[in-house]
Amino acid sequence: MNVMTRFGPGTAAAQQPMLPLARLMTTLMALALLLAATAGRAGPAPDSFADLSERLLPAVVNISTTQTLKNAERGMEVPQFPPGSPFDELFRDFMERHGGGGGGGGGQEARPQKVTSLGSGFVIDPSGLVATNNHVIADADEITVTLQDGQAFKAEVVGTDSKGDVALLRIKAPKPLAAVSFGNSDEMRVGDWVLAIGNPLGLGGTVTAGIVSARSRDINAGPYDDFLQTDAAINKGNSGGPLFNMKGEVIGINTAIYSQSGGSIGIGFAIPANQAKKVVADLQKYGKTRRAWLGVHIQSVTDDIAESLGLKEHNGALVADVTVSGPAAKAGVKAGDVILKFDGKDITEFRRLPRMVSETAINREVDLELLRDGKKLDVKVVVAEMPDEKEVEQASAGEKPSGKKDATVGNVAGLGFSAVPVTPGLREKFDLAADAKGLVVTEVKSSSAAAERGLRPGDVIVEAGQEPIKTVADLNTKIDSTRKAGRKSLLLLVQSDGALRFLPLKVDDAAEKEKKK
Repeated sequence: MNVMTRFGPGTAAAQQPMLPLARLMTTLMALALLLAATAGRAGPAPDSFADLSERLLPAVVNISTTQTLKNAERGMEVPQFPPGSPFDELFRDFMERHGGGGGGGGGQEARPQKVTSLGSGFVIDPSGLVATNNHVIADADEITVTLQDGQAFKAEVVGTDSKGDVALLRIKAPKPLAAVSFGNSDEMRVGDWVLAIGNPLGLGGTVTAGIVSARSRDINAGPYDDFLQTDAAINKGNSGGPLFNMKGEVIGINTAIYSQSGGSIGIGFAIPANQAKKVVADLQKYGKTRRAWLGVHIQSVTDDIAESLGLKEHNGALVADVTVSGPAAKAGVKAGDVILKFDGKDITEFRRLPRMVSETAINREVDLELLRDGKKLDVKVVVAEMPDEKEVEQASAGEKPSGKKDATVGNVAGLGFSAVPVTPGLREKFDLAADAKGLVVTEVKSSSAAAERGLRPGDVIVEAGQEPIKTVADLNTKIDSTRKAGRKSLLLLVQSDGALRFLPLKVDDAAEKEKKK
């Protein structure tokens, strides 16, 4: 091959005779360039998945569970018929034949029913450790793991993680089992081949192939959503089963599908292995998941919030609330701060922050870059182990209100709603938290700017413009100063249903016109 044609015909280089050594060096250089160009590309489509499937199938298991449900728990509405009527007798006979208990006018007590469900899993240790989804075995009375050769074993639960939807089981087999290991899901690229093996619709040992369709999918399944999307056929019963790369490594746990019919339409989701293997390691060692915790409640920086804060960009995570005595509180983080960077990494989307924190080693000190009052500042925070939810709620309780409040109803600067300071009566009426303080919204006009932003009676306005609000006069003063500054929105910190959130309230000319009507 005359590689010198790369320079094009008729060039001086192409017309010069080549020495053997020069020709060899040129050939080696061309080969090096070719290898460099193709190194990052995925390999060609395999001629067959047979060898890979044969090696992996023994490590994939079927999981069946049994759960006892009472009639009320089944969510079935029992029709009522007149006692002694033909319909009453017909329905009672039907329920008795099918184990459903009474109903109608017979008044028989409902008999408990056993409900079974199917899923998948995979052996991660020859001793009998099996990984699967938490939702596959949740609330089960009995769990059975069936191997490819048909052997069935009762399983015990080593640990579960509902937030990450991962569970670890143990079975006692008479000999070491075939096992598979986790790979590096971060190396997977869109377009890479993958293989799914599981128990779809009860058809154990089913193998399907496809590619990685997308990465970092958020399907609102939990706070740590970072799913791999695949077009490999995944159906009911595939949950908990492995998604393999072409090396035979588990790079995901098949968890969910998007479907209007209930069957596969080529949109399936898997928990990335790098997220799952940390959870599995914790479950094996501690029986629970240990995650790092920052102690903040966050929300996205919307256009209106960015405008009210005077931000040019919408990156970062807006701190809506800081847990008392939590890591962030100890570091000086305040509600209204925007977290721009965590441990040197940009927060391009607010939902990425919980995942970044959870993947950090507990008790490690990290740098936070904040935006406060239009200025950037750096703080150091030592992330702690996430406490259970009850401990967080207790830590979030603040000082008790004095009860000595001005109860005068105020129309808030013509913005279509009224509010009053918190009183014991209003706390009872709207079921407010014991530590609620600020202004209680008592009325909201349906056509107002406040209603458009989702403000409702019973909401408590805690802050306005990142300053505490005690009276209606305080709030009106804030609104007037915002208008004079030429801003269209005022940022409110609102407590609603026990949770804090920032709400941008329109205070521009359109709202002012409403005041004059």
